[in-house]
Amino acid sequence: MSKSIIELQTLENQQILTITPPERGLSLQGTLQIPGDKSISHRALMLGAIAEGETIIEGLLLGEDPRSTADCFRAMGAKISPLNSQKVTVQGIGLGQLQEPSDVLNAGNSGTTMRLMLGLLASHPDRLFCVTGDGSLRSRPMSRVIKPLQTMGAQILGRNNNSLAPLAVKGQTLKPIHYHSPIASAQVKSCILLAGLMTEGQTTVTEPALSRDHSERMLQAFGATLDIDPTTHSVTITGYPKLTGQKVIVPGDISSAAFWLVAASIVEGGELLVENVGINPTRTGILEALEMMGANISLENERVITGEPVADLRVKSCQLKACTIEGEILPRLIDEVPILAVAALFAQGTTIIKDAAELRVKESDRLAVIASQLNKMGANITELPDGLEITGGNPLNGAEVDSCGDHRIAMSLAIAALTAKGKTIINGAEAAAISYPEFVQSLQAIAG
Repeated sequence: MSKSIIELQTLENQQILTITPPERGLSLQGTLQIPGDKSISHRALMLGAIAEGETIIEGLLLGEDPRSTADCFRAMGAKISPLNSQKVTVQGIGLGQLQEPSDVLNAGNSGTTMRLMLGLLASHPDRLFCVTGDGSLRSRPMSRVIKPLQTMGAQILGRNNNSLAPLAVKGQTLKPIHYHSPIASAQVKSCILLAGLMTEGQTTVTEPALSRDHSERMLQAFGATLDIDPTTHSVTITGYPKLTGQKVIVPGDISSAAFWLVAASIVEGGELLVENVGINPTRTGILEALEMMGANISLENERVITGEPVADLRVKSCQLKACTIEGEILPRLIDEVPILAVAALFAQGTTIIKDAAELRVKESDRLAVIASQLNKMGANITELPDGLEITGGNPLNGAEVDSCGDHRIAMSLAIAALTAKGKTIINGAEAAAISYPEFVQSLQAIAG
């Protein structure tokens, strides 16, 4: 591919991605290996750190977020080898043995790191922990995990009535609770389950809908005792299990695969094979939504690797149709809404996305940002209080747009630019490295 079609420049610590499709259109073909699943990478590092013995992780995501998790747990005594995608070794220190760090723990841009870690920190008696993050993370609400932890007896102080980082955590002996979460959130559920590891008796979380279950699968693999009731969306953990280090093979992240599934669907003549993708049922909402839109996606070579279902995904271009995405499917595709908005631009009719208010408190206000930036390119998107209304069929034109520091926005804009007429300039493209450091190189490899 000519460098003039997809070009990445670095100016004053900011990357600018320029995409200029040829007038004849792109040819989107090839086979892709995607980065390891971000959610599973976080959890493997955390549980490896608090288990007894050695944990070996293969396929770890090398994005900035898992690096933040590794750095935090190193600061609390875990020995974690330099991160790479082939093999990472974690020497666990045992349940309840996290050390009081000599400095502030920095979760960077990672909400998962901060929210899950709070459950562990709060349950370590007589130790003081201070946690912060970057500007974006310090503006994101933590009350959704702090309030249930306080019900368990946690002592957590922070800005804005104890809801914003930096946070000070004075570890306590916690008591078990049955928490009825008002939202379906894997981060909330996981935080409380991790706190329940060091709580006498049984701690239960009940959700209004099923959220991703990577924590439950991995906790069980490491030796925790869980009782899962799918009919009530409830999970119960029994305190003080013996956690033992494991070998974890991290599958490819379906949230990263989503960009290529949409790209091949909307670029005429496109066909891609995305290998080794995790297809955990609590994460496959993106596949169901694209199926509703008529996408041509097939699953090949289905298998199970360390408790997680995996497949290769083959996608071919086709004419998409509008649909309504709402209700219980949203927790299973919440991270994929920005790229689904791009898909909807090429669907016949008007697509409605509802029940996605959670996206207003992510790395950016994703509903506002994806609507405003795509509209600069000629899209017809109307913001709803909890979603988007997207009218398909409007041709896109190149424009200058901005990721607003959000990795999923940066990559969604790049996929939209593949079909735009003229040059698209994406400011803040470096945000993609949060979850997909090789995104631009992969884009250059398949777009010919």
